[in-house]
Amino acid sequence: MTERSGNAAARLLDRVGIPAPLFLGFVGVLLFMIGDGVESNYLSTFLAEQPGLSENAAAITISLYGIFVAIGSWFAGTLSSILGPRRVMLIGGIAWVVLEIVFLAVGIGAHVTWLAIVAYALRGIGYPFFAYAFLVWLNTATPAHQRGSSVGWFWFVFGAGLPTIGSLVASWTIPHIGETGTFWLATVIVAAGLLIAFFGVRDLRHAGPTQPDSAGAMSELAKGLTILWRDKRVAAGAFVRLVNTTPNFALFVVAPFFFVKQVGFTQENYLLIVTIVYTANIFANLFFGIIGDRFGWKRTVTWFGCVMCAVGVLALYYVPLAIGPNFWVTVICWAVFGIGLAGFVPLTALVPSMVKVEDRGSALAVYTLAAGLSAFVGPALVALLGGVANITALIWVFAGLYVVGAIVTLVLRTDQDPGQAKRLGAPVVKDLTSA
Repeated sequence: MTERSGNAAARLLDRVGIPAPLFLGFVGVLLFMIGDGVESNYLSTFLAEQPGLSENAAAITISLYGIFVAIGSWFAGTLSSILGPRRVMLIGGIAWVVLEIVFLAVGIGAHVTWLAIVAYALRGIGYPFFAYAFLVWLNTATPAHQRGSSVGWFWFVFGAGLPTIGSLVASWTIPHIGETGTFWLATVIVAAGLLIAFFGVRDLRHAGPTQPDSAGAMSELAKGLTILWRDKRVAAGAFVRLVNTTPNFALFVVAPFFFVKQVGFTQENYLLIVTIVYTANIFANLFFGIIGDRFGWKRTVTWFGCVMCAVGVLALYYVPLAIGPNFWVTVICWAVFGIGLAGFVPLTALVPSMVKVEDRGSALAVYTLAAGLSAFVGPALVALLGGVANITALIWVFAGLYVVGAIVTLVLRTDQDPGQAKRLGAPVVKDLTSA
């Protein structure tokens, strides 16, 4: 590539909101999340079929994994400030690959059930360390005028990988190399993402520690906990974020059983449905970011997030149950839910805008913790309520959570919300740093 063409490519990337020096970091995150997402919609059935495991054991295993996802989500930012985001990405990537090899080669391959559970659970720190550390790097390195767009692209590649393209890869490869072979392929894809991000990003000016004082960093972590009772609106926002994806992670556990074994779809068609639905979701993420700036952040979360998801989760269950394995009708019903998940996107801007500038990092830490915790709460609900055998009760619990979430959004008020500012006749305050 000539210098002129290289400069032209950099200008194009900057124009669409991607910082050119970090472009290969985005590529790395995309590949990493594709590999992580390959298993998302067949893991529960795969585990349930292993010797010594059952459907409930699979749900518990995935719940334990969710605990470590939450831990990884909480600590990724603080460790990035102490060690630097590049090192945290490396730790997360190596942990993912090593623990996946132990899970597959020893836990599953040698039928050592307890080790399979432990290795898979611990692997939960992998993707939060890798992806959220890059998010810290991105926020540090990106100019303020570009930060909102660049973070939007981060969530775009994150969602494109998990579960969208990941599920598509699984639908292609399982018929040819089997479920276990697909797990090994996912490990190779994750390793490729790690190598591209770690060695491909050459601009390292913002890759190091931002808080060399570890005591100060730990103090900031504690501050992130106390804000939950210092500002109840942040606690409310964290609850709404928890509600956002808790049913989604629960569906990853029960949906394969329901759609394949009860409704009658083939596994390939089921995975293709998931791919189509979550492809719609990732583009909806960009769309609802724009809608939120016009319709209002809180109103978008309430109506396009909570209410739309409540309707969608009921439709994706009752309609296929009534009409059977109709591919496109099921896609439409599930897409209502999938697009509704994107309706929560403005919450990322809303939560930190409700607090003082010095508390915004703490508010975002709580928000990220809630996002990670949903990966535990969803499968835990499945285990607690009896799995796919009680899926009707699960679906109504999910719908009820979204209705409660809609009610809770009533307290999420800030004069920086475009919708609130317009109603009050105040100028709209744009704050891209909290997007």
